[in-house]
Amino acid sequence: MTVQDNFESSIYRFRKQRGVNLGSWFVLERWITDAPFRYAAPPAQSDLDVARGQNARSVLEAHYDSWISQSDWTWISDRGLNTVRIPANWILPFVWGGQICPFWDRIRIFSRCFFWRLGSARLIKAIETAQEFGLGVLLDLHAAPGKQNSDAHAGTSNPPKFFSDRRSRMHTIHVLRTLVACLHAHTPPLVNVVGIELLNEPQPSSDAELKNWYTTAIKDISVLDPTLPIYLGDCWKTDQYAEYIKSTPHSSLLVLDHHLYRCFSSSDISTPASAHTRALTDENAAIPRMFARIAEMLDSAGAGLVVGEWSGALNPGSLTGSPDDTKNYVAAQLQLYEAHCSGNFFWTYKKAGRHRDQGWCLRDAVDGGVFPPRVGLFASRSSDGDHERQTRTRDNLKNKALGEHTAYWSKYPGKYRHERFAEGFAIGWDDAYTFFTASSRLDRPVLELGFVGAWAKTRTNDQSSFWEFQHGFRQGVKAARNDFHENYCW
Repeated sequence: MTVQDNFESSIYRFRKQRGVNLGSWFVLERWITDAPFRYAAPPAQSDLDVARGQNARSVLEAHYDSWISQSDWTWISDRGLNTVRIPANWILPFVWGGQICPFWDRIRIFSRCFFWRLGSARLIKAIETAQEFGLGVLLDLHAAPGKQNSDAHAGTSNPPKFFSDRRSRMHTIHVLRTLVACLHAHTPPLVNVVGIELLNEPQPSSDAELKNWYTTAIKDISVLDPTLPIYLGDCWKTDQYAEYIKSTPHSSLLVLDHHLYRCFSSSDISTPASAHTRALTDENAAIPRMFARIAEMLDSAGAGLVVGEWSGALNPGSLTGSPDDTKNYVAAQLQLYEAHCSGNFFWTYKKAGRHRDQGWCLRDAVDGGVFPPRVGLFASRSSDGDHERQTRTRDNLKNKALGEHTAYWSKYPGKYRHERFAEGFAIGWDDAYTFFTASSRLDRPVLELGFVGAWAKTRTNDQSSFWEFQHGFRQGVKAARNDFHENYCW
């Protein structure tokens, strides 16, 4: 895909994604909101349990129509966030051979709600509404046929069988293909769909099996829409799945999704909050080194890295009682993700109930001062009419960077095309400014190019000495951001 193919959707998809998860909307989680479970069948922990309970259709429809309202969309956009990740359940308007589907005995319940009438109901409406606010949408298949992990948020309270049942894996691809076809056919185009995540937190019986399934799914989806970014969960084996993406031919943007939590394991519980924070801010520590390494690898491969779920939650055993525990931990994560990732998504947007939860609930975190009131880059004045200064500055910085590049590689004899570096620098600078100026509203965050390596690959057909072009492109993007920040931001 080139910039000229679809400018608006390209801006949405390749910008730096600063987002939040809309948890427990279309995939229920009782710890987030208890209300939909009041008539659920035992054990009353999953969507299927609600579907098997009393008054299921009215309960579900009431929840879907009230959990996220117009005021919520306004709140999200006013905080500088530009994207939401929407977990989705797999129950769509298909028949799985008329059998096996665990929801089949209760399918009538869904005849007028989201799961059963996807094309005309609430998920599409959510995407449309997000677009009105300039928000991108990452669609996340949180609950797949057969259940891809052992958690209740995978749609049922039954044991998982996704990886032991070939029909579940085949049907999941059918679900994804139908969803993509539905999105692709929508009029007007849903340009704010930034990607589709194939599976949330899969727990494979073997990594080879998951990678084979990923390869099939990527191929089948790319046939339908070769421009749609595809997000892949890393099973907390980030190096291994980054290598998989690097070695996988792809026409669409591939994005590795890593989830970071530090409150579940025994070692997490015994580690003080200050140590958790230092482990994320010390550049020589394992996690920052891993992020830097993976980000560089994926960027060079024309792919990207995001943190699809993270929070400010720490186990009580880690806390000292100071509000700075959570505030510093959140700040450390934001700093890490800004430095190395193309996007991040806080889990979760809100929780029901009387008790505040500044670790898991973004609204409470902002209200409590442990999460910044706004994120992103904001301009204090317009850059319009300043093209001559920008061009002069660009060319001066390009020539300086080219001289340094040429001098460095002169120490290593070889065949080079240093003009490719200069070309990349200029295009990188100009494209960065294209993102900065895509929105003229000073009350909204400036859009920034986030998937730099992937975008660079769309900007040239000349693959000779591409590494020099890409190297120059990165430096041009970085120089442009520094220039924009210095001249137009507060």
